[in-house]
Amino acid sequence: MARPIPVLLVCLLFVGCDVQVDDEPARTWSEAQQDRQAEITALYVPADGFAYKQNEQLTGVTVEILRTFAEWVASEYGVALSLDFVEEEEWSTFYEQVRMANDGTVGMGNVTITEERREEIDFSPPYMNNIASLISHEDDPPLREFEELATAFSEHRLLAFEGTLHEERLRDIRSTYAPDLPLEFASSNDEIIQRVAEGGVLAYIDVYNFHRAANEGAPLQRHEIGDDAEETFGYILPTGSSWTPVLEEFFEADGGFVNSNTYLDILQTHLGRDLTRILTETD
Repeated sequence: MARPIPVLLVCLLFVGCDVQVDDEPARTWSEAQQDRQAEITALYVPADGFAYKQNEQLTGVTVEILRTFAEWVASEYGVALSLDFVEEEEWSTFYEQVRMANDGTVGMGNVTITEERREEIDFSPPYMNNIASLISHEDDPPLREFEELATAFSEHRLLAFEGTLHEERLRDIRSTYAPDLPLEFASSNDEIIQRVAEGGVLAYIDVYNFHRAANEGAPLQRHEIGDDAEETFGYILPTGSSWTPVLEEFFEADGGFVNSNTYLDILQTHLGRDLTRILTETD
């Protein structure tokens, strides 16, 4: 069967055809299915291993999973999906931008899935498990019980990434075990690692950040008594986004994306085999 000639080409061949060409790309899923093409704005917070530049090209775990999603949309639905990656350094600003965005926006900032956040944003299914790790300088005594905190770490400061669940964890620990310890704030994971490496600081950080920094020689230790392994990360979208069910279908197809070799290859490429094993181990 011959392929139909596009309307725009017909108008170029015949005089007197007046066609309005819409330069705006499709943003909703229904528009995407009609137009067979669409564009999503992908807001991201830079993070080593997850969304970072390599040879001037953006890559990382969350970037490559989203690109795999775009390939799946093309294969499954015949929709050419382009991704407009937009960087936002501040996590809290990134979160608010996605929360207030129109349809056709997705956020990648290793956002922990919680019921409270579900009330104001949509989540994709989890793309990764996480372990929140309590860390300090390698020369500090190991913390075996939280009851030791007020005495063994009496000269320390607590350092939190403001606006995250790590801040909530430190506030809970301080309230219960060491109310006199001062709580300070950092604006990035790199700042937390740097200040912990200088000494006199206790902080929570995601295990992949600890693992990567320790492998690069940062003088850190992880206090396993403080581990919280109940977290999962998801992409975030504005409430009621038409793309939420499409992402759900992608993650659930063919036995589950996180069970696929493609997923493991992405993790191992950007996080390494050892950290991939830690993050994918099951009880």
